[in-house]
Amino acid sequence: MSGFVSFISAGPGDPELLTLKGAARLREADVVLYDDLASGAILDLARPGANLVAVGKRAGRPSTKQHHVNRLLVDYAATGARVVRLKSGDAGIFGRLEEEIETLREAGIGYEIVPGVTSACVAAAQAGIPLTRRHTSRRVQFITGADVTGELPPNLNWAALADPEATTVVYMGRRTFPALAAKLIAHGLAAETPALFAESLGRPDERLVRTTIAELAEQLARGGAASTAAVILFGALAGDYPS
Repeated sequence: MSGFVSFISAGPGDPELLTLKGAARLREADVVLYDDLASGAILDLARPGANLVAVGKRAGRPSTKQHHVNRLLVDYAATGARVVRLKSGDAGIFGRLEEEIETLREAGIGYEIVPGVTSACVAAAQAGIPLTRRHTSRRVQFITGADVTGELPPNLNWAALADPEATTVVYMGRRTFPALAAKLIAHGLAAETPALFAESLGRPDERLVRTTIAELAEQLARGGAASTAAVILFGALAGDYPS
């Protein structure tokens, strides 16, 4: 008899931001396959005796290959185990959820997806600003700052991203943001467009930097901290809010 896989979205890492449903599934799990950014205190919620397996992927570091993660999900579930796949943020936003779901479907293994708090929402909340503004931000758009090669995706919708009446969230964009900002400015977005850089959200070393896209591009081009738990928001979001 096959087991079952629960995809749990861990949020930014603060256990208090985990959903009640996610916490319940952790307490019931026989096996927890967890990402690096979904470890720490959240794993304390797993039941004693559960098998905790690290399967994290970090840019520029030795990482578990996706095909191996897929195989582990199938192999553990095939034993009849209750498996939790613990992902940071919300599993459905740039979390390679599709590949893992397809593998389970092909193997005939049941699954569920438990949504969570994505880092964009946490960053805005920690900064004391909304993601939308009724008169000046008509939409929110999420993009990835890195394609499968780690470079800036070549097929981004520049007209949409340069829209000053949208709030744009960039995931995995620390390294490529200088190039992204240059493209945005070339497509008409003002260099002084407000930007918020957030990293290590929900952790003791959390950092929020309120700046502009041009200034942030300069800062990131000079390098800095190596945390990958970063998100960049820019557009019609900061405006007259205090720093």
